[in-house]
Amino acid sequence: MLRHTWLVALAGTLALVGLIAAVLYFESQPIILRAAVGPPNSEDVRVIQAVAQHLARERAPIRLRPIVKDGPVQSAAAIDAGEADVAVVRRDLSMPQGGQAVAILRRNLVVLIVPPPPPAPKGKQAKKSSGEAKKIEKIEDLAGRRLGVIGRTQANINLLKVILTQYGIPPEKVEVVQFETTDVGTKIREAKVDAIMAVGPIGSRITADAIAAATRDKEAPTFLAIDASEAIAERAPVYESTEIAAGALGGAPQKPPEAVETIGFSHYIVARRNLDEATVGEFTRFLLGARQTLASELPAIGKIEAPDTEKGAAVAVHPGAAAYIDGEQKSFFERYNDWIYYGLMVLSFLGSAMAWLMNYTKVDDRVAKLNALDRLIALMRQARSTATLQELDQLEAETDDILQATIENVEGNKLDSAAMQAFSLALEQTRSAILERRAALRAPPAQA
Repeated sequence: MLRHTWLVALAGTLALVGLIAAVLYFESQPIILRAAVGPPNSEDVRVIQAVAQHLARERAPIRLRPIVKDGPVQSAAAIDAGEADVAVVRRDLSMPQGGQAVAILRRNLVVLIVPPPPPAPKGKQAKKSSGEAKKIEKIEDLAGRRLGVIGRTQANINLLKVILTQYGIPPEKVEVVQFETTDVGTKIREAKVDAIMAVGPIGSRITADAIAAATRDKEAPTFLAIDASEAIAERAPVYESTEIAAGALGGAPQKPPEAVETIGFSHYIVARRNLDEATVGEFTRFLLGARQTLASELPAIGKIEAPDTEKGAAVAVHPGAAAYIDGEQKSFFERYNDWIYYGLMVLSFLGSAMAWLMNYTKVDDRVAKLNALDRLIALMRQARSTATLQELDQLEAETDDILQATIENVEGNKLDSAAMQAFSLALEQTRSAILERRAALRAPPAQA
Protein backbone atom coordinates (compact mmCIF):
# COMPACT_ATOMS: atom_id res chain seq x y z
CA MET A 1 0.00 0.00 0.00
CA LEU A 2 2.82 2.40 0.89
CA ARG A 3 4.58 1.58 -2.35
CA HIS A 4 1.44 2.44 -4.31
CA THR A 5 1.14 5.71 -2.39
CA TRP A 6 4.62 6.76 -3.43
CA LEU A 7 3.89 5.82 -7.03
CA VAL A 8 0.75 7.96 -6.95
CA ALA A 9 2.69 10.83 -5.38
CA LEU A 10 5.43 10.54 -8.02
CA ALA A 11 2.89 10.40 -10.85
CA GLY A 12 1.08 13.47 -9.48
CA THR A 13 4.33 15.39 -9.17
CA LEU A 14 5.39 14.49 -12.72
CA ALA A 15 1.94 15.46 -14.04
CA LEU A 16 2.15 18.84 -12.28
CA VAL A 17 5.66 19.46 -13.63
CA GLY A 18 4.49 18.49 -17.12
CA LEU A 19 1.52 20.84 -16.86
CA ILE A 20 3.74 23.73 -15.77
CA ALA A 21 6.18 22.98 -18.60
CA ALA A 22 3.34 22.92 -21.14
CA VAL A 23 1.96 26.24 -19.87
CA LEU A 24 5.41 27.84 -20.05
CA TYR A 25 5.93 26.47 -23.57
CA PHE A 26 2.65 27.80 -24.90
CA GLU A 27 3.17 31.13 -23.11
CA SER A 28 6.55 31.48 -24.83
CA GLN A 29 5.05 31.00 -28.31
CA PRO A 30 4.19 34.24 -30.18
CA ILE A 31 0.52 35.06 -30.72
CA ILE A 32 -0.28 35.45 -34.43
CA LEU A 33 -2.86 38.12 -35.25
CA ARG A 34 -4.46 38.10 -38.70
CA ALA A 35 -4.49 41.68 -40.05
CA ALA A 36 -6.94 42.59 -42.84
CA VAL A 37 -5.90 45.61 -44.90
CA GLY A 38 -6.50 46.95 -48.40
CA PRO A 39 -6.62 47.82 -51.21
CA PRO A 40 -3.63 45.99 -52.70
CA ASN A 41 -0.42 48.00 -53.17
CA SER A 42 -1.79 50.84 -51.04
CA GLU A 43 0.13 52.74 -48.38
CA ASP A 44 -2.01 51.06 -45.70
CA VAL A 45 -0.76 47.66 -46.86
CA ARG A 46 2.83 48.87 -46.77
CA VAL A 47 2.37 50.18 -43.23
CA ILE A 48 0.96 46.89 -41.92
CA GLN A 49 3.65 44.88 -43.70
CA ALA A 50 6.37 47.11 -42.21
CA VAL A 51 4.92 46.68 -38.71
CA ALA A 52 4.68 42.90 -39.22
CA GLN A 53 8.33 42.74 -40.28
CA HIS A 54 9.38 44.87 -37.31
CA LEU A 55 7.57 42.59 -34.83
CA ALA A 56 9.24 39.55 -36.41
CA ARG A 57 12.70 41.15 -36.21
CA GLU A 58 12.17 42.09 -32.58
CA ARG A 59 10.92 38.58 -31.77
CA ALA A 60 7.90 40.20 -30.16
CA PRO A 61 5.31 38.01 -28.41
CA ILE A 62 2.73 39.44 -30.83
CA ARG A 63 3.08 38.89 -34.61
CA LEU A 64 1.02 40.05 -37.58
CA ARG A 65 -0.02 38.06 -40.63
CA PRO A 66 -1.34 40.52 -43.26
CA ILE A 67 -4.44 39.53 -45.24
CA VAL A 68 -4.81 41.84 -48.25
CA LYS A 69 -8.40 42.83 -49.06
CA ASP A 70 -9.99 44.94 -51.79
CA GLY A 71 -10.52 47.87 -49.43
CA PRO A 72 -11.52 49.08 -45.95
CA VAL A 73 -15.10 47.81 -46.33
CA GLN A 74 -13.90 44.27 -46.97
CA SER A 75 -11.41 44.57 -44.09
CA ALA A 76 -14.21 45.56 -41.73
CA ALA A 77 -16.30 42.60 -42.94
CA ALA A 78 -13.35 40.28 -42.21
CA ILE A 79 -13.48 41.31 -38.54
CA ASP A 80 -17.22 40.58 -38.26
CA ALA A 81 -16.80 37.26 -40.07
CA GLY A 82 -14.01 36.17 -37.71
CA GLU A 83 -11.60 35.98 -40.63
CA ALA A 84 -9.28 38.62 -39.12
CA ASP A 85 -8.22 39.66 -35.63
CA VAL A 86 -7.25 43.23 -36.50
CA ALA A 87 -8.07 45.38 -39.52
CA VAL A 88 -7.54 48.80 -41.07
CA VAL A 89 -10.92 50.49 -41.58
CA ARG A 90 -12.19 53.88 -42.69
CA ARG A 91 -14.36 55.80 -40.23
CA ASP A 92 -16.83 57.17 -42.80
CA LEU A 93 -17.43 53.73 -44.27
CA SER A 94 -18.81 50.63 -42.64
CA MET A 95 -17.15 50.20 -39.25
CA PRO A 96 -17.14 46.58 -37.99
CA GLN A 97 -19.80 45.82 -35.41
CA GLY A 98 -17.48 43.38 -33.64
CA GLY A 99 -14.42 45.65 -33.66
CA GLN A 100 -13.02 48.34 -31.37
CA ALA A 101 -10.27 50.86 -32.00
CA VAL A 102 -6.64 50.20 -31.15
CA ALA A 103 -4.97 53.17 -32.85
CA ILE A 104 -5.58 55.93 -35.39
CA LEU A 105 -3.60 54.98 -38.47
CA ARG A 106 -3.91 58.45 -39.99
CA ARG A 107 -6.16 61.49 -40.17
CA ASN A 108 -7.35 62.43 -43.68
CA LEU A 109 -8.28 65.95 -44.76
CA VAL A 110 -10.28 67.24 -47.68
CA VAL A 111 -8.23 69.67 -49.76
CA LEU A 112 -10.19 71.71 -52.33
CA ILE A 113 -8.00 73.74 -54.67
CA VAL A 114 -8.71 75.98 -57.62
CA PRO A 115 -6.00 76.40 -60.29
CA PRO A 116 -5.16 79.97 -61.31
CA PRO A 117 -7.08 81.10 -64.40
CA PRO A 118 -5.23 80.67 -67.69
CA PRO A 119 -3.64 83.76 -69.21
CA ALA A 120 -6.27 86.00 -70.81
CA PRO A 121 -6.25 85.96 -74.60
CA LYS A 122 -5.33 89.20 -76.35
CA GLY A 123 -7.32 91.44 -78.68
CA LYS A 124 -10.93 90.92 -79.61
CA GLN A 125 -11.09 87.45 -78.11
CA ALA A 126 -10.26 88.95 -74.71
CA LYS A 127 -13.30 91.21 -74.82
CA LYS A 128 -15.50 88.30 -75.86
CA SER A 129 -14.37 86.00 -73.04
CA SER A 130 -13.99 88.57 -70.25
CA GLY A 131 -17.30 87.67 -68.60
CA GLU A 132 -17.48 83.99 -69.50
CA ALA A 133 -16.47 82.38 -66.21
CA LYS A 134 -16.69 83.74 -62.73
CA LYS A 135 -13.71 83.02 -60.53
CA ILE A 136 -14.27 80.23 -57.97
CA GLU A 137 -13.78 81.77 -54.53
CA LYS A 138 -16.05 79.66 -52.35
CA ILE A 139 -17.86 76.32 -52.31
CA GLU A 140 -21.07 77.80 -53.74
CA ASP A 141 -19.19 78.75 -56.92
CA LEU A 142 -18.67 75.07 -57.80
CA ALA A 143 -22.19 74.82 -59.22
CA GLY A 144 -22.00 74.32 -62.97
CA ARG A 145 -18.25 73.66 -62.88
CA ARG A 146 -16.01 70.70 -63.64
CA LEU A 147 -14.47 69.17 -60.53
CA GLY A 148 -11.69 66.60 -60.53
CA VAL A 149 -11.73 64.05 -57.67
CA ILE A 150 -8.53 62.10 -57.11
CA GLY A 151 -9.14 58.41 -56.45
CA ARG A 152 -11.68 56.00 -57.85
CA THR A 153 -13.31 55.12 -54.54
CA GLN A 154 -17.02 55.84 -54.24
CA ALA A 155 -16.42 56.99 -50.65
CA ASN A 156 -14.80 60.21 -51.89
CA ILE A 157 -17.79 60.89 -54.14
CA ASN A 158 -20.13 60.36 -51.18
CA LEU A 159 -18.04 62.81 -49.17
CA LEU A 160 -18.27 65.39 -51.96
CA LYS A 161 -22.05 64.99 -52.02
CA VAL A 162 -22.19 65.64 -48.26
CA ILE A 163 -20.24 68.89 -48.76
CA LEU A 164 -22.32 70.06 -51.72
CA THR A 165 -25.59 69.23 -49.97
CA GLN A 166 -24.52 71.24 -46.93
CA TYR A 167 -24.12 74.30 -49.18
CA GLY A 168 -27.39 73.70 -51.01
CA ILE A 169 -25.77 72.61 -54.26
CA PRO A 170 -27.47 69.67 -56.00
CA PRO A 171 -24.71 67.12 -56.67
CA GLU A 172 -25.83 66.73 -60.28
CA LYS A 173 -25.02 70.43 -60.85
CA VAL A 174 -21.31 69.65 -60.53
CA GLU A 175 -19.58 67.68 -63.27
CA VAL A 176 -17.28 65.20 -61.53
CA VAL A 177 -14.23 63.61 -63.12
CA GLN A 178 -12.39 60.93 -61.13
CA PHE A 179 -8.65 60.28 -61.56
CA GLU A 180 -6.43 57.38 -60.67
CA THR A 181 -3.89 58.07 -57.94
CA THR A 182 -1.00 57.43 -60.32
CA ASP A 183 0.42 60.20 -62.54
CA VAL A 184 -2.02 62.70 -61.02
CA GLY A 185 -0.38 65.77 -62.52
CA THR A 186 -0.72 64.61 -66.13
CA LYS A 187 -4.34 63.55 -65.68
CA ILE A 188 -5.33 66.87 -64.08
CA ARG A 189 -3.75 68.91 -66.86
CA GLU A 190 -5.37 66.78 -69.56
CA ALA A 191 -8.85 66.92 -67.97
CA LYS A 192 -8.88 70.75 -67.78
CA VAL A 193 -10.90 70.85 -64.56
CA ASP A 194 -12.02 74.04 -62.79
CA ALA A 195 -11.28 72.70 -59.28
CA ILE A 196 -9.66 69.68 -57.67
CA MET A 197 -10.57 67.64 -54.60
CA ALA A 198 -7.86 65.57 -52.90
CA VAL A 199 -8.38 63.46 -49.79
CA GLY A 200 -5.48 62.30 -47.67
CA PRO A 201 -3.22 63.04 -44.73
CA ILE A 202 -1.02 66.10 -44.46
CA GLY A 203 2.10 65.41 -46.48
CA SER A 204 0.30 63.02 -48.84
CA ARG A 205 2.15 62.56 -52.13
CA ILE A 206 -1.16 62.59 -54.01
CA THR A 207 -2.16 65.96 -52.57
CA ALA A 208 1.30 67.35 -53.26
CA ASP A 209 1.08 66.20 -56.91
CA ALA A 210 -2.37 67.80 -57.25
CA ILE A 211 -1.09 71.14 -55.92
CA ALA A 212 1.89 71.00 -58.26
CA ALA A 213 -0.39 70.27 -61.24
CA ALA A 214 -2.67 73.15 -60.26
CA THR A 215 0.21 75.64 -60.13
CA ARG A 216 0.58 77.80 -63.25
CA ASP A 217 3.57 79.96 -63.97
CA LYS A 218 4.62 79.70 -60.31
CA GLU A 219 1.20 81.03 -59.26
CA ALA A 220 -0.19 78.82 -56.50
CA PRO A 221 -3.78 77.56 -56.57
CA THR A 222 -6.51 78.94 -54.32
CA PHE A 223 -7.59 76.85 -51.32
CA LEU A 224 -11.34 76.71 -50.70
CA ALA A 225 -12.46 76.72 -47.09
CA ILE A 226 -15.24 74.40 -45.95
CA ASP A 227 -16.41 76.88 -43.34
CA ALA A 228 -19.48 74.74 -42.54
CA SER A 229 -17.27 71.87 -41.32
CA GLU A 230 -18.68 71.97 -37.78
CA ALA A 231 -22.23 71.75 -39.10
CA ILE A 232 -21.26 68.83 -41.35
CA ALA A 233 -19.61 67.03 -38.43
CA GLU A 234 -22.72 67.66 -36.33
CA ARG A 235 -24.98 66.16 -38.95
CA ALA A 236 -22.61 63.33 -39.89
CA PRO A 237 -20.46 62.38 -36.86
CA VAL A 238 -18.29 60.09 -39.00
CA TYR A 239 -16.57 63.28 -40.18
CA GLU A 240 -14.46 65.66 -38.13
CA SER A 241 -14.19 69.42 -38.24
CA THR A 242 -10.56 70.43 -38.62
CA GLU A 243 -8.27 72.82 -40.47
CA ILE A 244 -5.24 72.86 -42.70
CA ALA A 245 -2.64 74.90 -40.86
CA ALA A 246 -0.87 77.70 -42.71
CA GLY A 247 2.13 76.27 -44.55
CA ALA A 248 1.14 72.67 -43.74
CA LEU A 249 1.36 71.72 -47.42
CA GLY A 250 4.80 73.25 -47.85
CA GLY A 251 6.14 75.32 -50.71
CA ALA A 252 7.50 78.82 -51.09
CA PRO A 253 5.46 80.85 -50.61
CA GLN A 254 3.79 78.64 -48.04
CA LYS A 255 0.68 76.68 -48.94
CA PRO A 256 -1.91 77.49 -47.85
CA PRO A 257 -0.95 81.07 -47.02
CA GLU A 258 -3.27 80.98 -44.00
CA ALA A 259 -5.23 78.34 -42.07
CA VAL A 260 -8.11 76.85 -44.04
CA GLU A 261 -11.12 75.22 -42.39
CA THR A 262 -12.04 71.79 -43.76
CA ILE A 263 -13.44 68.41 -42.79
CA GLY A 264 -11.72 65.08 -42.39
CA PHE A 265 -12.06 61.50 -41.25
CA SER A 266 -9.72 58.90 -39.81
CA HIS A 267 -8.46 55.47 -40.71
CA TYR A 268 -8.43 53.22 -37.65
CA ILE A 269 -6.68 50.03 -36.72
CA VAL A 270 -9.35 48.00 -34.92
CA ALA A 271 -9.30 44.67 -33.09
CA ARG A 272 -12.00 42.09 -32.50
CA ARG A 273 -14.11 43.02 -29.49
CA ASN A 274 -13.65 39.57 -27.90
CA LEU A 275 -9.89 39.45 -28.43
CA ASP A 276 -7.96 38.99 -25.17
CA GLU A 277 -7.30 42.32 -23.44
CA ALA A 278 -3.72 41.44 -22.57
CA THR A 279 -3.02 40.51 -26.20
CA VAL A 280 -4.48 43.76 -27.52
CA GLY A 281 -2.59 45.73 -24.87
CA GLU A 282 0.72 44.15 -25.93
CA PHE A 283 -0.07 44.77 -29.61
CA THR A 284 -0.86 48.42 -28.86
CA ARG A 285 2.39 48.79 -26.95
CA PHE A 286 4.50 47.41 -29.79
CA LEU A 287 2.52 49.30 -32.45
CA LEU A 288 2.91 52.72 -30.82
CA GLY A 289 6.48 51.91 -29.85
CA ALA A 290 7.40 51.13 -33.47
CA ARG A 291 6.56 54.62 -34.74
CA GLN A 292 9.90 56.23 -34.02
CA THR A 293 11.88 53.25 -35.31
CA LEU A 294 9.97 52.81 -38.57
CA ALA A 295 9.08 56.44 -39.41
CA SER A 296 12.39 56.89 -41.23
CA GLU A 297 11.63 53.88 -43.45
CA LEU A 298 7.98 54.75 -44.06
CA PRO A 299 6.88 58.26 -42.97
CA ALA A 300 3.22 57.19 -42.87
CA ILE A 301 3.96 55.09 -39.77
CA GLY A 302 4.87 58.26 -37.91
CA LYS A 303 1.26 59.40 -38.26
CA ILE A 304 -0.07 56.56 -36.11
CA GLU A 305 -1.50 57.94 -32.87
CA ALA A 306 -3.40 56.78 -29.83
CA PRO A 307 -7.20 57.12 -29.97
CA ASP A 308 -9.33 59.06 -27.52
CA THR A 309 -10.07 56.81 -24.54
CA GLU A 310 -12.68 59.06 -22.90
CA LYS A 311 -16.06 57.46 -22.26
CA GLY A 312 -17.82 59.90 -24.57
CA ALA A 313 -15.45 59.28 -27.50
CA ALA A 314 -17.11 58.80 -30.90
CA VAL A 315 -15.24 55.55 -31.52
CA ALA A 316 -15.15 52.86 -28.85
CA VAL A 317 -11.62 51.84 -27.87
CA HIS A 318 -10.74 48.24 -27.09
CA PRO A 319 -10.32 47.81 -23.29
CA GLY A 320 -6.88 46.27 -23.80
CA ALA A 321 -5.67 49.26 -25.83
CA ALA A 322 -7.28 51.72 -23.41
CA ALA A 323 -5.57 50.04 -20.45
CA TYR A 324 -2.16 50.47 -22.06
CA ILE A 325 -2.80 54.06 -23.22
CA ASP A 326 -4.13 55.11 -19.80
CA GLY A 327 -1.30 53.36 -17.96
CA GLU A 328 -3.65 50.84 -16.36
CA GLN A 329 -2.31 47.71 -18.01
CA LYS A 330 -2.33 44.81 -15.58
CA SER A 331 0.84 43.01 -14.59
CA PHE A 332 1.26 39.24 -14.94
CA PHE A 333 0.20 38.62 -11.33
CA GLU A 334 -2.77 40.98 -11.63
CA ARG A 335 -4.00 39.21 -14.78
CA TYR A 336 -3.56 35.71 -13.39
CA ASN A 337 -4.26 36.46 -9.74
CA ASP A 338 -7.41 34.34 -9.70
CA TRP A 339 -5.67 31.43 -11.43
CA ILE A 340 -2.77 31.60 -9.00
CA TYR A 341 -5.19 31.70 -6.08
CA TYR A 342 -7.15 28.70 -7.32
CA GLY A 343 -3.93 26.91 -8.21
CA LEU A 344 -2.65 27.33 -4.67
CA MET A 345 -5.98 26.05 -3.36
CA VAL A 346 -5.72 22.97 -5.57
CA LEU A 347 -2.12 22.36 -4.50
CA SER A 348 -3.13 22.78 -0.86
CA PHE A 349 -5.96 20.29 -1.36
CA LEU A 350 -3.63 17.81 -3.08
CA GLY A 351 -1.08 18.23 -0.28
CA SER A 352 -3.73 17.59 2.35
CA ALA A 353 -5.00 14.57 0.45
CA MET A 354 -1.46 13.23 0.15
CA ALA A 355 -0.83 13.75 3.87
CA TRP A 356 -4.10 11.98 4.69
CA LEU A 357 -3.18 9.11 2.40
CA MET A 358 0.22 8.79 4.06
CA ASN A 359 -1.36 8.82 7.50
CA TYR A 360 -3.92 6.29 6.30
CA THR A 361 -1.18 3.91 5.20
CA LYS A 362 0.60 4.43 8.49
CA VAL A 363 -2.59 3.55 10.33
CA ASP A 364 -2.77 0.37 8.25
CA ASP A 365 0.83 -0.39 9.18
CA ARG A 366 0.09 0.12 12.86
CA VAL A 367 -2.98 -2.09 12.63
CA ALA A 368 -0.91 -4.79 10.88
CA LYS A 369 1.76 -4.56 13.58
CA LEU A 370 -0.86 -4.83 16.35
CA ASN A 371 -2.44 -7.81 14.61
CA ALA A 372 0.94 -9.53 14.46
CA LEU A 373 1.51 -8.92 18.19
CA ASP A 374 -1.97 -10.13 19.00
CA ARG A 375 -1.39 -13.25 16.95
CA LEU A 376 1.90 -13.99 18.79
CA ILE A 377 0.14 -13.66 22.14
CA ALA A 378 -2.66 -15.95 20.89
CA LEU A 379 -0.05 -18.49 19.71
CA MET A 380 1.64 -18.32 23.14
CA ARG A 381 -1.63 -19.10 24.92
CA GLN A 382 -2.57 -21.78 22.41
CA ALA A 383 0.83 -23.45 22.81
CA ARG A 384 0.33 -23.92 26.56
CA SER A 385 -2.82 -25.97 25.96
CA THR A 386 -1.87 -27.87 22.81
CA ALA A 387 -2.56 -31.60 23.07
CA THR A 388 -0.26 -32.98 20.33
CA LEU A 389 3.22 -32.39 19.00
CA GLN A 390 1.80 -32.02 15.46
CA GLU A 391 -0.33 -29.03 16.48
CA LEU A 392 2.68 -27.60 18.29
CA ASP A 393 4.74 -27.88 15.08
CA GLN A 394 2.07 -25.89 13.22
CA LEU A 395 2.17 -23.14 15.87
CA GLU A 396 5.95 -22.99 15.59
CA ALA A 397 5.76 -22.71 11.79
CA GLU A 398 3.29 -19.82 12.06
CA THR A 399 5.62 -18.15 14.55
CA ASP A 400 8.45 -18.46 12.01
CA ASP A 401 6.27 -16.80 9.33
CA ILE A 402 5.56 -13.86 11.64
CA LEU A 403 9.31 -13.61 12.34
CA GLN A 404 10.07 -13.50 8.59
CA ALA A 405 7.50 -10.75 7.97
CA THR A 406 8.95 -8.77 10.87
CA ILE A 407 12.49 -9.08 9.45
CA GLU A 408 11.22 -7.72 6.07
CA ASN A 409 9.66 -4.73 7.82
CA VAL A 410 12.93 -4.06 9.63
CA GLU A 411 14.83 -4.13 6.33
CA GLY A 412 12.32 -1.65 4.84
CA ASN A 413 12.68 0.70 7.83
CA LYS A 414 9.01 0.27 8.57
CA LEU A 415 9.47 -0.51 12.27
CA ASP A 416 10.66 1.85 14.96
CA SER A 417 12.66 0.76 18.02
CA ALA A 418 9.59 0.54 20.30
CA ALA A 419 7.80 -1.78 17.85
CA MET A 420 10.89 -3.95 17.49
CA GLN A 421 11.19 -4.32 21.29
CA ALA A 422 7.52 -5.32 21.53
CA PHE A 423 7.94 -7.93 18.79
CA SER A 424 11.11 -9.24 20.38
CA LEU A 425 9.43 -9.71 23.76
CA ALA A 426 6.28 -11.31 22.28
CA LEU A 427 8.36 -13.63 20.07
CA GLU A 428 10.54 -14.70 23.01
CA GLN A 429 7.52 -15.50 25.17
CA THR A 430 5.82 -17.43 22.35
CA ARG A 431 8.91 -19.58 21.61
CA SER A 432 9.40 -20.17 25.34
CA ALA A 433 5.79 -21.39 25.65
CA ILE A 434 6.24 -23.72 22.65
CA LEU A 435 9.46 -25.18 24.08
CA GLU A 436 7.93 -25.73 27.52
CA ARG A 437 4.87 -27.42 26.02
CA ARG A 438 6.99 -29.60 23.72
CA ALA A 439 9.07 -30.77 26.71
CA ALA A 440 5.92 -31.53 28.65
CA LEU A 441 4.40 -33.60 25.82
CA ARG A 442 7.60 -35.64 25.39
CA ALA A 443 8.04 -36.42 29.08
CA PRO A 444 7.09 -40.01 30.13
CA PRO A 445 3.85 -40.25 32.03
CA ALA A 446 4.23 -40.37 35.81
CA GLN A 447 3.97 -43.91 37.42
CA ALA A 448 1.39 -44.52 40.12
